[in-house]
Amino acid sequence: MKKKENNSGSGLKIIPLGGLEQIGMNITAFEYEDSIIVVDCGLSFPADDMLGIDLVIPDVTYLKDNLDKVKGFMITHGHEDHIGALPYVLRDVNVPVYATRLTMGIIENKLREHNLMKGTKRKVVKFGQSINLGKFRVEFIRTNHSIVDAAALAIYSPAGVVVHTGDFKVDYTPVFGDAIDLQRFAELGKKGVLALMCDSTNAERPGFTPSERTVGKTFDNLFEEHRNTRIFVATFASNVDRVQQIINTAYKFGKKVCVEGRSMVSIIDTARNLGCISIPDNTLIEVEQMKNYPDDQQVIITTGSQGESMAALSRMASGMHRKITIGAGDTVIFSSNPIPGNEKSVTKVINDLLRKGADVIFQDAHVSGHACQEEIKLIYTLVQPRYAIPVHGEYKHLTAQAKIAHSLGIEKENIFILSSGDVIELTENSAKVTGKVPTGAILVDGLGVGDVGNVVLRDRQHLAEDGIMIVVMSLDRYNGQLVAGPDIVSRGFVYVKESDELIEEARNTVDDAIQRCLDRGITDWGKLKNTTKDTLSDYVWKKTKRRPMILPIIMEV
Repeated sequence: MKKKENNSGSGLKIIPLGGLEQIGMNITAFEYEDSIIVVDCGLSFPADDMLGIDLVIPDVTYLKDNLDKVKGFMITHGHEDHIGALPYVLRDVNVPVYATRLTMGIIENKLREHNLMKGTKRKVVKFGQSINLGKFRVEFIRTNHSIVDAAALAIYSPAGVVVHTGDFKVDYTPVFGDAIDLQRFAELGKKGVLALMCDSTNAERPGFTPSERTVGKTFDNLFEEHRNTRIFVATFASNVDRVQQIINTAYKFGKKVCVEGRSMVSIIDTARNLGCISIPDNTLIEVEQMKNYPDDQQVIITTGSQGESMAALSRMASGMHRKITIGAGDTVIFSSNPIPGNEKSVTKVINDLLRKGADVIFQDAHVSGHACQEEIKLIYTLVQPRYAIPVHGEYKHLTAQAKIAHSLGIEKENIFILSSGDVIELTENSAKVTGKVPTGAILVDGLGVGDVGNVVLRDRQHLAEDGIMIVVMSLDRYNGQLVAGPDIVSRGFVYVKESDELIEEARNTVDDAIQRCLDRGITDWGKLKNTTKDTLSDYVWKKTKRRPMILPIIMEV
């Protein structure tokens, strides 16, 4: 009995606060006694029904409640779904941030935008280096991904070692830097690893993910085929290696390169300053200089490969871009795959471009930054974990990885598919889900963080679907009689000029109901408002089978 108490007192708790059951919003807390470290702090983009919302960030109530234990953020790489929420979360959970060179450069751009540079402690970590924080030691291990300086983490705790792969692929010929440090994964496996938390994004795809370098050959072929046209390439802002290859090919063909899109310009500047991208002299030009060169000498690298409405490519496609117009004789290459959910937006941009006469290429100019099944098997085989905790993906991706782990000999009871908020507790020889902590999505709308909640969102959906009717009336302060109104104003329900009869009849119906209340001596505003809502709602439903939002306004005169 004594031994069991001791075990439960000193288990390692792993608590995903976001990022499971979805792509995006990755954030996981590791807790041992009085120490908590947090891996990543990402955002996700709003779903279609989140009207007017700009970003979604994780609910970090658990970290705020245990602020005295939180030692720092460990960031695996510089993509939005792993760093995007930092400027919002650091306001409440102001602890040091640890990351590799380029990742930290991109984070610092964000902190500058939010005036948080002075107040945030930062440390750049080299691969192979370890950071001691409370009961933890965290080692950064080199991996490959679609952005330079991606890291896996070996998290050492008194209960054992947990390996978190971050987002990774196995690329033996990366465009920049060295190949993934498979040797280190093997050394850790030899010593004994308690649990492996492995990227599941491509766990459904058989085989290996091709090297990023294969895209370079594709660009060479495409540029050869479209030698006499102006070439646009749309890709992710943060895919520095992809940009490097486009620049390499453009240089070979004697073309000038212009980078368009605020986020991309910012990341390329950062990568250039840190020596993570090499651009030959006189290759890069500003938008204003494009007029000095013939079309067939221009390559424009742009954001907007996901069909985002405000991104540079979407504005060019819809003719809204101030400086660049696309037309016949232009070639547009999409160097990315649509993220699930963005297919419609991407198709719309492609259709707009084709209408303008552009030649659009959206096949084979992209490789994933995530490991397929054979690479996942390789990592499991090297690390030899006792427990498998698939991360980073929707439920179907997590279960696909669970199957891989099981096929490699890990017992089903040692594989844990968690939900955000689950607390899994590990000791040297046991693992079980022991509880749940509050998690959720905080919605960011403009400068408001969290002020748009479920109620406001539901109202927005209601307004979007059915419109609104506002009923205005004035009551005499002394005798409670109706002095003016009720007048009805509607927006997004029916076009008033063409529905005079409906609105007039609705007005009369409300007037009758209010008069009946006043005749019975009811002057309580709450009751009058409810009567107005109920009467008007019933009338409108009978006539139109719609339920607009009804907003009664009573004034005293």
